[in-house]
Amino acid sequence: MNHLIALGTGHAAVTKCYNTCFALLNKKNECILVDAGGGNGILIALEKAKIPIHKIHHVFVSHKHSDHLLGMVWIIRIIASSMLLGQYSENLWIYCHKELMDNIKTLLGLTLDKKITDLIGSRILLIPVDNGETENILGQAFTFFDIHSTKTKQFGFRAKLSNGKLLTFLGDEPYNPLCRKYALNSDWLLSEAFCLYRDRERFKPYEKHHSTVKDACELAAHLNIKNLILWHTEDTNLAQRKDLYTAEGKKYYNGNLYVPNDLEIITL
Repeated sequence: MNHLIALGTGHAAVTKCYNTCFALLNKKNECILVDAGGGNGILIALEKAKIPIHKIHHVFVSHKHSDHLLGMVWIIRIIASSMLLGQYSENLWIYCHKELMDNIKTLLGLTLDKKITDLIGSRILLIPVDNGETENILGQAFTFFDIHSTKTKQFGFRAKLSNGKLLTFLGDEPYNPLCRKYALNSDWLLSEAFCLYRDRERFKPYEKHHSTVKDACELAAHLNIKNLILWHTEDTNLAQRKDLYTAEGKKYYNGNLYVPNDLEIITL
């Protein structure tokens, strides 16, 4: 993959930006969508990012929380409608852990018409992934892993990109040492950072099973990470978030630190 587009960068309850989700694009502008946020804001984000819906054939869904899963209803609705009109020629492949497959089927059954849900299994394919399993997606090797969530079952992945670099997505909870072999020495690490460490009493990240900028940056230094992307944050001061998070993070991490805004493009 050549580019990462941060479609959303906020945590579940943000109102000034979209929930954290992103797209990985290759040279042909073929897209892998990772999570879809909490609503039809995903369609707005894709439109602003100039990612046509017909270019999305692969989606990874990390877990069942509403701010990551509900946007999938809209992705599937639009793509399935295009399929029925003969405007989407390929299949849609959705990768997730086995338990999440049932959540997705139930959600779609409750919210979408039967003519759309009838496409599940024929044109809309739910692909179960196991801990440590590798799938080839658009020529990249994606190895999926259980992040050992303290709240609900969640998977991340380590991808070997076409340029040989390693990108690791840790999901939206603090790093578990059981995932060390997937994250160690990655060229890119994607990590949640709920708030600044100095604001931990205000936002209570630890009570919510999240981490701070300091925690994520210390982790990146410990794991020998070259490039660190921080997101899944609060949104109280978006205008200064990048500067504030970068300033705090650089106290603990000497690599390249990114704090993207929604729709920001990062070259991998």
